[in-house]
Amino acid sequence: MSDKSEIHRGLQGVYFDRSNVTFIDGKKGILLYRGYSIDDLAEQSTFEEICYLLIEGYLPNLKQLHEYKEKIAEKRNIPQKLIELITNMKDSHPMDVLQTSFSYLGGLENNNSHVLEEVKEIGINIIAKTPTIIAFHKRIRENEAIVHPNKELNHAENFLYMMSNKLPSKDESTLIDKDFILHAEHSSNASSFTARVVAGTGANVYASITAAIAALSGPAHGGAAENVMTMALEIENPKNAEQYVKTKRKNKEPIMGFGHRVYRTEDPRAKHLKSGVKDLSEKFNEMQWLQILDAVEKEMAPYKRLGVAANVDFYAGVVYYLLNIPHEFFVPIFAIGRIPGWIISIIEQYEKNILIRPLLEYNGPHQREYIPIEKR
Repeated sequence: MSDKSEIHRGLQGVYFDRSNVTFIDGKKGILLYRGYSIDDLAEQSTFEEICYLLIEGYLPNLKQLHEYKEKIAEKRNIPQKLIELITNMKDSHPMDVLQTSFSYLGGLENNNSHVLEEVKEIGINIIAKTPTIIAFHKRIRENEAIVHPNKELNHAENFLYMMSNKLPSKDESTLIDKDFILHAEHSSNASSFTARVVAGTGANVYASITAAIAALSGPAHGGAAENVMTMALEIENPKNAEQYVKTKRKNKEPIMGFGHRVYRTEDPRAKHLKSGVKDLSEKFNEMQWLQILDAVEKEMAPYKRLGVAANVDFYAGVVYYLLNIPHEFFVPIFAIGRIPGWIISIIEQYEKNILIRPLLEYNGPHQREYIPIEKR
């Protein structure tokens, strides 16, 4: 290895570009979208407004937001050919279906534009259709009739309605809306970086989104919520949390929902879902899951000083579980929220494009003699 080379494995600590979209202070637990605190946005905003903020760059007025919501609602339906594809893939994992669906949809629409306004329109189309693809797959997978989108419902309400064929309560839709907001954007995470790398080659929006979904499907990136709920089911009773954590730590195994690549304190998004989990648990009279999570968090308290604290997905899985959403659909819900973040990442890459091409330090042998095959 050369003395001049400095290796940053996983590109940790490396700035590869500039962005005016998301600010993160991992030590203080601060997250800003376009300068606005995630605390204010989670408590006062809506997902459609967040999509507008991230992609357009500023908060909309009432007229702009109304028109934007109407655009999204108009584009929710998916082509019959795509429904047939989903039907043929009914037994596949939902992330594989979502990834394949957007690759297929990109082929159908055949739009390779990099023009800003056209890319934004494609983005609206993707935002609108993602919940439909996921909900249709769930219904088809369970041998239930698909539930077509309802234009009168907002993004979160419509998603829950298509999943269950029942109008959600206000508190249920508000919590899912908040979940979408909290997952909407998170700077150069693995899937957003993947979208940028693909967009940087000149590939179209659909190809970049397909690649981002593939990155999110990996358990190290998108699987935490599903794994936390699996952990809660394994613990079963709050009294078992102490021994569970001790055993995991003794075996040097991670506790699901704790720690983050960026945050060295509690994830600023986590508290917003925790309050929602409490309300939902009381509504359904299923307090044991929150009690289990609280017990695990208590056992993990000593590790906070080491920068290992609860992240947003520590509570997300219980939200989905209480809403009767199957485990395998937890990561696709993450994708619904993250779509606007991927879209703005693609837009930023297109606007000041450079092929992303990092280096690898070679540490293999040099000048080896080639031996003809008959002499090996």
